Amino acid sequence: MYRIAIVIWIILGASLAGVGLAIVVAVPALADQGMKLIPWAVLAGFVVAIPASYIVASKISGPRGSLR
Repeated sequence: MYRIAIVIWIILGASLAGVGLAIVVAVPALADQGMKLIPWAVLAGFVVAIPASYIVASKISGPRGSLR
């Protein structure tokens, strides 16, 4: 299950990081401080994706935790 979670984390982390980046760039009040906020938004996207990817991987794997 952990292999599936890692693959999902990579995809979901990149997606959430992109959403955070788009929010910082799209909001004028945040865009002024973009050089400081963009790395934090990207980091937050990857951190939030960790538990989310574990949940999605457990749903994909089923109740036993494996694909067998």
